[in-house]
Amino acid sequence: MAIWNLGSINIDHFYHLPHLPGPGETLAALSYVMGLGGKGANQSVAAARTGAKVHHIGAVGEGDSAVLDRLQAEGIDTSHIARVQGATGHAIINIDPSGENNIVIHPGANIAIDAKMVTQALAGAAAGDILLLQNETSCQAEAARLAREKGLRVIYSAAPFDVAAVQAVLPYTDILCMNAVEEAQLRSAVGTVKGPEIVVTLGSEGADWRGRVRVPAFKVTPVDTTGAGDCFTGNMAAALDAGLAPEQAMRRAAAAAALQVTRMGTADAMPTAAETDAFLKDQP
Repeated sequence: MAIWNLGSINIDHFYHLPHLPGPGETLAALSYVMGLGGKGANQSVAAARTGAKVHHIGAVGEGDSAVLDRLQAEGIDTSHIARVQGATGHAIINIDPSGENNIVIHPGANIAIDAKMVTQALAGAAAGDILLLQNETSCQAEAARLAREKGLRVIYSAAPFDVAAVQAVLPYTDILCMNAVEEAQLRSAVGTVKGPEIVVTLGSEGADWRGRVRVPAFKVTPVDTTGAGDCFTGNMAAALDAGLAPEQAMRRAAAAAALQVTRMGTADAMPTAAETDAFLKDQP
């Protein structure tokens, strides 16, 4: 089996601050780091580090071959990543001493993806494969519809939350992933969600596959919570692709996310399968 990820690719700029800035406030950063990010790339790396076969569908600016090299180094198939005019997507990430953050994103090449690119990429997908989606690219609904027609299982992260995007993708979604805030936003906008199974991440309270299983969060001391939800979703998708039951997939995903928040960075902070195994072995 395989995972196909129509996902954003960003260059992340991390600024560590004494506190998150208020309106009109100027702060001097305590440190600065640049790394690979974007919800899509984060999920692809998270899944690939578990040993899953991952095909990334996306776009970068013409001059950013280093980004492709970085994904290829993780064993990710990048043959379906287009080079387009303009900037690669990027994010400005401010982080306070407790690990909380705020983020500004420029979508760049991520919204230059068209239906032809998606159709050509998914021509190689097979029934039973998984399609991952988020709200940081164009063509999510087209990709979800095509994947459903081909018999893929569609796992959709409804973030950053946009009600119109969610409504367009929901008819073709098998598993809808959200955090608690996004779930509240969706219910406020559309009421009861019917159709897909729903997985909600709850931060320090764990995660809940509605109607199936709830897993607690593992106790760790976070240093950077950026990308934790992507780590969870990528690991859960990889576990399901490997044939694990929801209970096992959720526990592995929760363990991986717990490890990830103890490290600085997003894609670079994703744990390997061996690291997750070792962490779980030490748990009660």
